[in-house]
Amino acid sequence: MIVERIWTGNAYRNFNYLIACPDSGEALAIDPLDHVKCLAKARERGWQITQIFNTHEHHDHIGGNAAMVEATGAKVLAHERAGASIPGVDRGVGAGDVIKVGNRVELECLDTPGHTMCHICLCAHGDRPAIFSGDTLFNAGAGNCHHGGNPDALYDTFSSQLARLPDTTRVYPGHDYNGMGVSSIDEERRCC
Repeated sequence: MIVERIWTGNAYRNFNYLIACPDSGEALAIDPLDHVKCLAKARERGWQITQIFNTHEHHDHIGGNAAMVEATGAKVLAHERAGASIPGVDRGVGAGDVIKVGNRVELECLDTPGHTMCHICLCAHGDRPAIFSGDTLFNAGAGNCHHGGNPDALYDTFSSQLARLPDTTRVYPGHDYNGMGVSSIDEERRCC
């Protein structure tokens, strides 16, 4: 699995991600708000974006979907109950579902309510476990519940799911809310 983190440089401090299969060159775009940067990076790396995954329904995570679909024909994947709030969902996913990228990349869906009630994190297992946590988990804290979330559900997500991840899990959050700037973010921070 190849992970390309894309810094949007916007006021929301979003990260977008491309996950590529090294064998096939197929790629999954996670929350591609800055579709221009995502498409340029995929072109530069010789990857074909075949799927788009939205961790949740907020505009700063789905705002690039339409342009990305138009440019690539990619299928949109999101929480199975988010179809009414995310236009053009081709596949709804739930807890335990697996998203395959190319020949050998598999990502497990975790249903992680709290920030919103239709939030999914993606886990990569194996030698280098990783979580693509959207707005549930950040390198220095948890997501808020201001716009459609629930603090009790978020607490349960942390205690019943995220706390059980291996200590070596790499965290790939949806934002840099630490204010550290993209150049000083520690790629080796671990999930606790």
